[in-house]
Amino acid sequence: MAEFPLPPGSTLGILGGGQLGRMLAQAAARLGFDVAVLEREADSPAGRVAAHTIVGPYTDHTALQALAAVASVVTYEFENVPAASVLALGAMGVEVAPGPEALAVAQDRVAEKQFLNANGAPTVAFQAAATPEEAVAAAQAMGAPVLMKTRREGYDGKGQRWVEHAADAARIFAELGSVPVILEAPADFVRELSIIAARGRDGATAVYPLAENHHEGGILRRSLAPAIVSPALAEQAERIAARILGGLGYVGVVGIELFELADGRLLVNEIAPRVHNTGHWTQDGCEVDQFEQHIRAVAGWPLGPTTPHARIEMLNLLGDEIDAWERLSHETDTRIHLYGKRDAKPGRKMGHVNRVKAL
Repeated sequence: MAEFPLPPGSTLGILGGGQLGRMLAQAAARLGFDVAVLEREADSPAGRVAAHTIVGPYTDHTALQALAAVASVVTYEFENVPAASVLALGAMGVEVAPGPEALAVAQDRVAEKQFLNANGAPTVAFQAAATPEEAVAAAQAMGAPVLMKTRREGYDGKGQRWVEHAADAARIFAELGSVPVILEAPADFVRELSIIAARGRDGATAVYPLAENHHEGGILRRSLAPAIVSPALAEQAERIAARILGGLGYVGVVGIELFELADGRLLVNEIAPRVHNTGHWTQDGCEVDQFEQHIRAVAGWPLGPTTPHARIEMLNLLGDEIDAWERLSHETDTRIHLYGKRDAKPGRKMGHVNRVKAL
């Protein structure tokens, strides 16, 4: 196992070669680290800015050995990394951060809700179902409408359907693949918020100001940050973040999606054990952004300041919206972050822009 803090010149491993891996690699390079990316495709956004690219499935033993041979510590850019890969790297003597407990909680929506509730982080009411009959019974007991989601995988609105009538639950269960699901009560929220927080190897924590988020079709369209919130609401969010970080013995950055209710209470929608789309505003709005913060945490460095110095409107560029890059480049208050993806498919995140305003 490596000794921390890692000195500059060390190599950090990243499981996953998408845009989050790319921005993590860029942040690591600024701090003097090399990066090795393990990705299934040779021509990945992260691989093109990394010192090493290892091509292979995340479960391929030879590829994992190659990563373990060069990396002092490994992190991941998305939470659907196979748990077996993390365990295999550990057996090879390489630590993965965040650790396997965070991954296990985030990969199963029922386990996630149970963990959150057990650690004083409130959520909507929920029930699990593994058969069509259980799905119908859960919808009847909870009272439709309810939101049915697959327990595992699914992102950006995928893997979920609304059940308007309990009798429809069996059909929707089949449409979702006849796999175990969770049924969630609707949240009567006034807005969606998120908080990005980090915990270092020494247990120190750092929390960014809240962001207000707007989704379209299950995909994040824009974030406004720092969100205009009361001190009491900000304190409530920070308490929730502290409980989650402490309960997981976490190392790294976590994204926590929240619902703000009319009475001022916050419910946790879900957690992501990684850097998060709703934290992209920190790149141009804070002294140390979420990507550098994550690298600092996993490398055992002190966490950096999260003080905002600007108000940011972050806009995702989806599909062929990337073609507006030339027009956007003329906007003096706009900072462009493009991901280097080859194909601009509809709904695919191709980049984002941060529009910078004075606080």
